[in-house]
Amino acid sequence: MEIKNLILGFALGGVLLSGCNDELSQVGPSIQPDADRSFVYADTFYVEASTVKLDSVYARTVSGLLGDIYDPLYGHLTTDYICQFYCPEDYKFAHEPLDGKVDSMAFFIMYNRGENGYMGDSLAPMTAQVYQVTKPLERNYYTNMDPKQYCDMQTLLGEKTYTAYDMSISDSIRNITDSSDPNYYTPNVRIRISTDVAQRFYDETVNNPETFQNQDSFNQFFPGFYVTTSFGTGSILKVAQSSFFIYYKYQTTNEAGRDTIIHTREQFNVTKEVIQMNRMENANIEHLLEPNEEYTYMKTPSGVCTRIVIPAAEIGRRIGDHILNNLNFTMEAMPQEDWLYALEAPSYVMLMPEDSVKSFFENNKIEDNITAFRGDYSTSTRVYSFGNISNVLQLHLESNPDEDLRLLVIPVNRTYETSQYTEGGITTSISNYLIPSAVKLKKDKESRKIVVLTSQYDQ
Repeated sequence: MEIKNLILGFALGGVLLSGCNDELSQVGPSIQPDADRSFVYADTFYVEASTVKLDSVYARTVSGLLGDIYDPLYGHLTTDYICQFYCPEDYKFAHEPLDGKVDSMAFFIMYNRGENGYMGDSLAPMTAQVYQVTKPLERNYYTNMDPKQYCDMQTLLGEKTYTAYDMSISDSIRNITDSSDPNYYTPNVRIRISTDVAQRFYDETVNNPETFQNQDSFNQFFPGFYVTTSFGTGSILKVAQSSFFIYYKYQTTNEAGRDTIIHTREQFNVTKEVIQMNRMENANIEHLLEPNEEYTYMKTPSGVCTRIVIPAAEIGRRIGDHILNNLNFTMEAMPQEDWLYALEAPSYVMLMPEDSVKSFFENNKIEDNITAFRGDYSTSTRVYSFGNISNVLQLHLESNPDEDLRLLVIPVNRTYETSQYTEGGITTSISNYLIPSAVKLKKDKESRKIVVLTSQYDQ
């Protein structure tokens, strides 16, 4: 049997090297017993490809996007978010504020240095606004949430006009690379919040300490903030951390026995234990959905993706009871646009049955090469390669032989661990890609051609 497998392997390799044809080929007649002769078939089919809209994607994350950008081909993208804040059990202020009064409150939007922290024009003026969330958030991690269902949009808590590159920071401070240095600069947008909010917060810790017994009771009292932009277009911040600080003074006695006044703060952060709901709204993308004989499109976050329809019913009729061996699948992209701030192609995409997308992301799955296949983008060839996807076709033929197989190609973010045994590393997580990106995929006849390799042993 090992000899048969070896011969079959050579035969499959020969078919791949010689191109596709629909002729029956007999393998190894001079060295195989008559009963063990195997035959390999190469059948050519054509998939259908189209662009479909993604109204929303699953985005459970503590990071987010804030801003607005426009692309001449891929339209407008507006992004903002609602966030809760983590509260330790039985929380109380570390010190008693002087005269029971706090001084101020500020909300910080923090992002990474350089181009890893934003997209678009770093000097585009933008205005961020913060509103109070008025009811506890639901665990809805899809990006089409409506902030008006959760917020009082009539009460503005604070706003700040900013640019992604803060010109007020000196080069001497900006060039400090040691994060332990007290002057180390983390890019941020600081928004002053009404002191009334901070004072009410402190008073609650004194008058109703049970509010801070656990996260649920805290969320009832302080459901969170809605952070959005009201002015400007041209840049989007890649928000790494959201926090608010309450500043106050307290009195203590120093080593000399004298009373002294100390300035301090309390800090609350968005963490993985609480909810952050990200909203992403795409506009001016209708033309991407129009019938097109040349391309399909993908745009993130949310936006549009590509649907592939494999003619499974026709394949099933043609291959009959043959053994399905191989269906190598690739997709070729067009060059990216060359205008200023043009979007880049996503590095990874996932190919999976359309009806399994929801459960795949909600259950934190990764590629299994059975029903979910990862495609890695090659910048040199502009090709997404998925490898042999025959497993998903085989399963479909067994369960739905009379229906075609509908697959979606969706851009994803991939984290992985390096391995000396696995090229490209070992995937540790896959999630929807939330960074603005876009690509055109070829769909001419040659690009839509697939070759299905099957085999049959002489009985």
